[in-house]
Amino acid sequence: MTVTAKPKPHTLNDIFFSVVARDAHDVMLTEADGRWQPISSRELYKRVVGTARSLQRWGITQGDRVAILCENRYEWAIADFATLLIGAAVVPVYATLTCDQALYVLRHSGARAIFVSSRAQLEKFQAIALQTQVEHIVLMDDFEAPGAERLGPIMASGPDQPDPDFDSAARTITREHLATVIYTSGTTGTPKGVMLTHGNLASNLDVSLDAFQFEPGAHVGISFLPLSHITARHLDYAMFHHGVTLAYCPFIDNLPRVISQIHPTVFVAVPRVYEKIYNQVQRQVGIGFKRKIYNWAINVGEQHIDTVLRGKRPTSLSWKLADRVLYSKVRHAMGGRVKVYISGGAPLGRELGEWYAKIGIRIHEGYGLTETSPVIALNNPAAHRLGSVGQPLPNLQVRIAEDGEILVTGPSVFRGYWNMPEETANAFDGDWFKTGDVGHLDANNFLFITDRKKDLIKTSGGKFIAPQPIEGSLKANALISEAAVIGDRRRFPAVVIAPSFAVLQDWAQQNGLYCQSDTDLVAHPKVRALYEGIVAGINKNLAQYEKLKKVLVIPEEMTIGNGMLTPTLKLRRRVVEERYRHQIELLYAEPASETVAHS
Repeated sequence: MTVTAKPKPHTLNDIFFSVVARDAHDVMLTEADGRWQPISSRELYKRVVGTARSLQRWGITQGDRVAILCENRYEWAIADFATLLIGAAVVPVYATLTCDQALYVLRHSGARAIFVSSRAQLEKFQAIALQTQVEHIVLMDDFEAPGAERLGPIMASGPDQPDPDFDSAARTITREHLATVIYTSGTTGTPKGVMLTHGNLASNLDVSLDAFQFEPGAHVGISFLPLSHITARHLDYAMFHHGVTLAYCPFIDNLPRVISQIHPTVFVAVPRVYEKIYNQVQRQVGIGFKRKIYNWAINVGEQHIDTVLRGKRPTSLSWKLADRVLYSKVRHAMGGRVKVYISGGAPLGRELGEWYAKIGIRIHEGYGLTETSPVIALNNPAAHRLGSVGQPLPNLQVRIAEDGEILVTGPSVFRGYWNMPEETANAFDGDWFKTGDVGHLDANNFLFITDRKKDLIKTSGGKFIAPQPIEGSLKANALISEAAVIGDRRRFPAVVIAPSFAVLQDWAQQNGLYCQSDTDLVAHPKVRALYEGIVAGINKNLAQYEKLKKVLVIPEEMTIGNGMLTPTLKLRRRVVEERYRHQIELLYAEPASETVAHS
């Protein structure tokens, strides 16, 4: 249970007013001129209400849509709350989207106003502005631009004291009012606008973190996952609700520096971030004496993994010594003060969760979707099972369909897709939302995710293969950045591997390989043999029909920029297959012996 009882929020506006009532000195932290500046509850109120009044003056009212095209920064929350308070709906636009992608979201949603962060984002919008219904542009950075209002003066125009009339009107917004339309990043197909009400989001926030102990004013978190995604958005609301101070990090490349300055006590990330930390450790350990010490410490940790997963700190002398030489250094790289580690947005992978447990870090893996606001299940300090995504939240019902698909119903399930009635109807089986994920519940009601239903690979022999667990096992190796299992309607499964080039280049140097390019590097026979060995090790634990018979090692990492990952860092398998279609066809034209191919 939480340390202090909090009123149950019925709307997101309730959360805003609870933050204001708390009268905290540092609701948020924002970096300016190299220094971190606190924003108090009173300053938050002034800036939000000033912004909301401007929206009202422009004729924005209940039911209208307001877009936010912005990296993570405190102004995101200002624009968000201001829109919500007047009953309008927020349409987040990923900062990494291209002009055409952003145009689709803006046109489809019919947004009437837009907040943009910087000159680059303004230029992106201006290139498509005439094709949208947007009437008002608000610029967060402090410079003049034709046709755009500056957010700074707008925020400064807010009241220094509470405005009873404004507050009273904001409190008339109900659970049924539309709060946001979030466009799924889409691993396949056209993005769909998920409609979430105030009640959807508030009901999820009401229970998602109740088993964690957050004392208002005693914790700090970093907002660095893109706020255009429901995971980060939910996290920010939850931190506001529980009195955790939020520091904003606009660019993930700045995260190590921000961590070293802020020293968070709450760390919530997608698996990709945890993978990067793991890979960095592997790279720093290298070979020789350091590797021997590392292996010893991991073996010690393995003997105490059950204690860590119970939330206890081992007391043996060997564990304390291993903690001094290895575990504490990893915790220090994550700020040194983290008490709560949570992972969501994609499967963490059992191997990665086990590695962190071996070094004394219990990661609470969760599961959810944009359509469920988002949390469906979450491991917590009271109920934790490695490899699962936790038990379903108490206000939701989960059942498993005959084909293994996870179905869910409850107050946080969305009302439908914006202007897509057919897609909305197809998303439900009666009152049950079809998640598209395959999984099972164990005897203790812990939920285990097997794979995405659409990702299941059916070989030409009729065998179904779940690729995500295999990919997770491959990515547990520091030499692999991403892996995409392929083989749908083909004779056998294969895998496309994107190396972690920094780690691979270190390995190459240690083994006397000097190549002029990454293309030459992945083509080298020793590198091909290296990845052949990794895949062979994974194959030992797979059923005969799952064994990977071919491997394509590509000379680039899979990224958002090249389209092989979504903005939330999920694999776009179809894009990978299309990008390397020619090489894959050559791969399958060869005999099915287990060999490694290169691009």
